[in-house]
Amino acid sequence: MSSRAEMKAIVLTCDRYRAITEHMILQYERLWPDHPFVFRIPYQHIGGRDTERTNYRKTPEAIKETVFHLLADVDDEEWIYWCVDDKYPIRLVTNKIVDLIRHTVSSPEISGLLFCRCRVTLDSPKLALYPEEIISPSGDIYFERKAWYQIWIHQLLKAKVLRYLFTHLPDRIPSAKEMDQLKNDIVKPLDLRLFVTKENFAVFGESTSRGLITQNCYESMVASNIEFPEWFRHPNGQYVTLGKL
Repeated sequence: MSSRAEMKAIVLTCDRYRAITEHMILQYERLWPDHPFVFRIPYQHIGGRDTERTNYRKTPEAIKETVFHLLADVDDEEWIYWCVDDKYPIRLVTNKIVDLIRHTVSSPEISGLLFCRCRVTLDSPKLALYPEEIISPSGDIYFERKAWYQIWIHQLLKAKVLRYLFTHLPDRIPSAKEMDQLKNDIVKPLDLRLFVTKENFAVFGESTSRGLITQNCYESMVASNIEFPEWFRHPNGQYVTLGKL
């Protein structure tokens, strides 16, 4: 699966975090040079240059309206890649991920697939997952997630999943952190079936924590020669990663 087989990648970000977004996209380019994603990047006042793999969209400042604008011309059944800017890839098993994408987009019973199994889906499976194993044609094992667990990690989704989630969030979302708590009050319909692979195939880093850049993201951005805005020049000293290979 190369960049010719395009898939819209919906990025949740804002002007203030442009450097974080650029770093995330650069990491996909570095780790997966022929990835299929065209990143839709929202902006409020500071646009960017469109390329074959980046598309800047002017959106309102509100989080909920930003998502609706990014999805405005996307059919409910279309597959998208959901990538919030506070995560970035560190390691990707790309050959396996390509196989997972091919199976997922041809499976009508699946509405979402996460290939990074970590934290609650790994440590508390009785809480987060149904026990039945689903086996793909290539022999990979999936578990279905019971609710919105790990919806903010980068993953494949049908557009209707995001539309449903954000339609049921309040119009005023004070912060991304509060949004994570608000999602727990929303009942996920049974027909929106979200899965996670039994085996982990990706490692992601967290970019920020409580408004500060993490130590791991800071060091990765320094290595990538990305210019820091003034408010991201002092990392919090914490290394925060998701998943192990």
